[in-house]
Amino acid sequence: MKQHQLILLGCVSALALAACGGGGGSNGTGGGGGGGTDTPTTPPPVAATPKACADLVGMEIPASAIGLPTSGGKVTAATVTAAAGTGAAALPEYCNVLASIAPVDPTAPSINFRLALPTAWNKKAVMFGGGGFDGTLPNVAGNVPAGPADKPTPLGRGYATFASDSGHQANAAGSLDGQFQLNDEAFRNFGGHALKKTHDAALYLIKARYAAGAPVKSYFAGGSTGGREAVSVAQRWPQDWDGIIAWYPAWNQLSAMLGGHRMSRALAQPGAYPNTPKRALLLKAVLQACDTLDGVADGLVSNQLKCNSVFDPSVALVDGAPLRCANGADTGDTCLSDAQITALKTINTATSFNFFVASGSTGYPGYNVWGADLGITSNPSPLQPTVTFLNFGTEQPAMPVPAGAPYITKQLDQTIKYGVTRDLQFDSLSLDPENPGPWGARLSELSTMLDVSSDLSEFASRGGKLLLAHGLSDVLVSTRATEQFYQRLQAQFGPSYVDGFARYYEVAGYGHAVSTQFNATWDSLTALEQWAENGTAPKAQVTTDTAGVPGRKRPLCDY
Repeated sequence: MKQHQLILLGCVSALALAACGGGGGSNGTGGGGGGGTDTPTTPPPVAATPKACADLVGMEIPASAIGLPTSGGKVTAATVTAAAGTGAAALPEYCNVLASIAPVDPTAPSINFRLALPTAWNKKAVMFGGGGFDGTLPNVAGNVPAGPADKPTPLGRGYATFASDSGHQANAAGSLDGQFQLNDEAFRNFGGHALKKTHDAALYLIKARYAAGAPVKSYFAGGSTGGREAVSVAQRWPQDWDGIIAWYPAWNQLSAMLGGHRMSRALAQPGAYPNTPKRALLLKAVLQACDTLDGVADGLVSNQLKCNSVFDPSVALVDGAPLRCANGADTGDTCLSDAQITALKTINTATSFNFFVASGSTGYPGYNVWGADLGITSNPSPLQPTVTFLNFGTEQPAMPVPAGAPYITKQLDQTIKYGVTRDLQFDSLSLDPENPGPWGARLSELSTMLDVSSDLSEFASRGGKLLLAHGLSDVLVSTRATEQFYQRLQAQFGPSYVDGFARYYEVAGYGHAVSTQFNATWDSLTALEQWAENGTAPKAQVTTDTAGVPGRKRPLCDY
């Protein structure tokens, strides 16, 4: 998803600190399966003399320098970009490198990646993750997810930064183009292999450019699919990374997509799709019932656990009138019909998998639909179209999938047609994510690529640090799933040990990558630097809103 450069201001008010009293979560689900650590490969030596930026053009990256099978790589362009900008937006002079990594299968697409090499290097590196189905090159001169605009970007701090398209090039559908799933190597690259290949190729070029050893510290930052990529590299290639920033991580991405598919099927039922005025009415009813559960009236549901337990749209009131339409029939935009209430309650509940999933999960938890902005088009904020696009969209799920359908509907239509059935005429809404019948074995296979284990034992033992964060109003990737991931860490290692290498924070009102209620910012990179480099664990972290009430602050409470 799009990364937004935001503003971090001032200090925390005592009133805001009261919000930390919100509830926790249920017990964890236990350990999970998943891949092990790949054996690191020692690349061949590079020249001891630093290379000029122009000298990198045409440089070959030998396959032996990359820890997974490839046909090697090559630099296709390298140009000097002059220093520009002022203050926190300032970027130094850097070498802008474009390169590609050739596949083993000649029918598979290459992995394209970009690398920014500052002339004055701080001897550290940051890799960025992607979003959705990837397929485009992230902005390596940009910020970490939800990063503040009043602090320098990683490149602005002197980091060498890099990112890839994950091994395929998207069409006009961008992050929703799933055609790459027809090729097995391309799918494995998207599932994680491109991360290792890109890391190793980028390090080869970094060493050549600076005639130096490996970076003294290497960090990864991503959100959504990029969040899955973040925890994936920590679990699968822990020797490569010193610190991880993972926002709204789709760590069990196949499971998350199937949970979202159950949502789409519920919304596709006759009369079940709430239009945008009805979504605004629902949010108003939830805020009237749940806003002050944390003791503060601020237009946000901070005690989400309590709200989930007490709010029932069947009996809720809005401005003193029943939210449910009389007799359950749809009588217009002033109420919700029984069909709409049934769909919303389905989204609030868990999806159960009656087949093997590699993450060790037996299902995917429901979504915090009570209090979320599901796509309210009457909001004039310039951020609102993105919120609507990522949530319920503007058109009911159907076959063929309409252009305005929910994001998850379009994503699963691509995955089911290209990755599961490989039948482009297949009715994707007919596939039951809980009982997929003949497609269960294929879904199990795909889960081994897309669902990450929570076993971070090697990453933790070598001193790696993990920062997790998630908005409570996310209905594309469930906050409850990230809670489960963190609970698994606690169950495996014990809470006190987990405190030595991981933190998890939840942000009220923040949706998936963007929000008009509370558009969160956090200087996570500085927090990670202080922890990984100085041994100073995060304390009294603060998130600042840039859209709902610009400049207001809330504490990031330890989960």
